[in-house]
Amino acid sequence: MSSIRIAAVAAHFGRDLEFDLARIAKLIDDARAAGAGLLVLPHAALGGYLADLRHPDPDALPPALKPDDPLILQVARLAAEMVVCLGYCEDGGTERHNSAVCVSGDGVLGHHRKVHLPAGEVAAFTAGDRFDAFDTPVGRIGMLIDYDKTFPESARSLALDGAEILACLSAWPTSITNRAPRMAQDRQAKLFDLYDQARAAENQVVLASSNQTGAMGGMRFLGQAKVVGPGGDILARTWAKAGLAVAEVDVAAERERARRILCHLDERRPDAYRETPS
Repeated sequence: MSSIRIAAVAAHFGRDLEFDLARIAKLIDDARAAGAGLLVLPHAALGGYLADLRHPDPDALPPALKPDDPLILQVARLAAEMVVCLGYCEDGGTERHNSAVCVSGDGVLGHHRKVHLPAGEVAAFTAGDRFDAFDTPVGRIGMLIDYDKTFPESARSLALDGAEILACLSAWPTSITNRAPRMAQDRQAKLFDLYDQARAAENQVVLASSNQTGAMGGMRFLGQAKVVGPGGDILARTWAKAGLAVAEVDVAAERERARRILCHLDERRPDAYRETPS
């Protein structure tokens, strides 16, 4: 495949599902006008995120949707020829999951349940237990949600499963315990960029990182959507404002160039790595 345009979104989404769907439709239109073949929306784009990460109110959780909910299928119809990744709260019957789905006009292409849950989320959600890449018209994709990308093993598992593009969907706030006076000085803002660049560079893949903006409850979200190349270089970004980060990337050529001399996946030494603490 030749080059494609990848768009990563920074935008705000809340509890009003009709509003969220209308905003998603507008962002799909904007991405299509920009020539994007892949659009990565933030986590919790349908229904919004938790209002309090430390002590979630069980009576104020995001609306839970089945993976084949009509709203998700409507996003697939809107996507048409485009590949669109988005996050939502999944109704797993007796459990809820922080989940992401990847769709096109052909239907659901891939699905992921967030594996790594920070302390507050454990009270509201059940963790997923695997990382799987999947094939799409724009290449093989692997999805990560929020805290998943803090752990190198998450992205590495997807790269080993053949992922060429990592879609990192977030509702990532500024530091809750030590908020800085300016966004640029915030510890979480720095880590968010660091993880995006490191996960791309260490696996020599393209990474599209989306995030929420605005505020919900006591949390203020970072934005900072971006597209990162296989060398860890930021190709496009939104900074803290809402918008689209769009970059044209020849994914195969860029990955080949990054791996021409040093191919990290081939040069691993799994026999020397400790699997569990001693």
